[in-house]
Amino acid sequence: MRLRIILAFLIVITIALSAVFIFAQQATTEQVRAFLGRGGWMGTSELVPQLEEYYQSLGSWNGVESLFQNTGRGRQGSGAGKNQPAGSGPAANISLIDPDGHIIYSTVFAADTIVPEERLSTGIPIEVNGAVQAYLLPVSGSASPGPEFEEALLTIIQQATIKAAWISGLIALVLALVLATILIRPVKSLTKAANRLAMGKLDTRVNVKSPTELATLGKTFNQMAQSLEDAEKNRKVMTADIAHELRTPLAVQRANLEALQDGVFPLNTESINQVLSQNILLTRLVEDLRILALVDAGELRLEKRPTDLASLVKETAERFRAQALENKITLTVEAESPLPMVEVDPERIQQVLYNLLQNGLRYTPSGGTVRICYGVLEGQVVVQVMDSGPGIDADALPFIFDRFYRADKARDRERGGTGLGLTIARQLMLAHGGDLTVSNQNGGGAVFKLVLPV
Repeated sequence: MRLRIILAFLIVITIALSAVFIFAQQATTEQVRAFLGRGGWMGTSELVPQLEEYYQSLGSWNGVESLFQNTGRGRQGSGAGKNQPAGSGPAANISLIDPDGHIIYSTVFAADTIVPEERLSTGIPIEVNGAVQAYLLPVSGSASPGPEFEEALLTIIQQATIKAAWISGLIALVLALVLATILIRPVKSLTKAANRLAMGKLDTRVNVKSPTELATLGKTFNQMAQSLEDAEKNRKVMTADIAHELRTPLAVQRANLEALQDGVFPLNTESINQVLSQNILLTRLVEDLRILALVDAGELRLEKRPTDLASLVKETAERFRAQALENKITLTVEAESPLPMVEVDPERIQQVLYNLLQNGLRYTPSGGTVRICYGVLEGQVVVQVMDSGPGIDADALPFIFDRFYRADKARDRERGGTGLGLTIARQLMLAHGGDLTVSNQNGGGAVFKLVLPV
């Protein structure tokens, strides 16, 4: 990967430097030729546009000597054979000649001199509207140092440009190596950690601090590794719990059957009912595990339809009325506000309410109360099941919905609990797009809160 990054850098550097070289060479060539062609090498580059502007405005060269005098170029010759002294500046000894070779202004030629055409061709053309109106000649008669000088100057500039490109390329290559190393180091660390994770070493973590993007990737990797480690721990714990939960009723069932077989227990209805109760417990446990497996796989089918949730709550409560009277517990249903129709699977919601009411009645002492309150709060349907029992220990609250978790294991097992009821209840609520939470009341007792979208 380092080689690929370096090659990518080299390609980018090469393209960038080549483009810079080509455009710089082209622009330099144009500027040098324009500079030389307009007499820049002898200091007349500013005079040429002034002369063009002068002729453009007046349409003739009358009085042009004032332009030369004002720019410090010298004075015009005023007759045949009469030469005027040169003005100051490096390009003072120059002449302005019309296209026919007649002197317009000169510090070196007599006014009646006719300049040959071949000498005019070496001067600087003064063009106005695409037509040559005059030529500007230096004292030597040549406004250009010649093609050899131009070629030599361009060669020097080209060599300097190539040298600068090589130096820039080497610096860029060194920076590419440094950057590639900086980028590759955390990538190698992540690759090595990923290989360790693939080998089952789920405690693998990485420490990537920079650059920011890779640091974020490293943090995400650590979160993934932590999730996998937690999932593996939960899988092992769940496997052990399932084995334990299955072993106990199976052992009791086998003992009862062997006692019946050996004649220790009489073969009557009471003995058979004991075996049947253990079989029912096993059946419930297997069914609970099946539901959880479907939920985890996202394959639990919900038969949703418009449901009157208030009627469903009242109907479910009525089924527990006899059990509440038997245990001398007051079971009430309170409507804080009317409920709208909701799109749910009524059988699954009733399963959740069954589980919560069973728990409430189980942990509420004789003479206590179990209240069901429902209403609409902040655009959501809320159903609360509250009991007057001892509540849930603060240490147990965070784990109350974990699989096979029991705050009071011995008591749950005596009453036939599988330790999966609350887990299934919450998963069913989540599958409906809602939630199930638990808390303790200030005066004692637990509060289970069902939330469903309207």
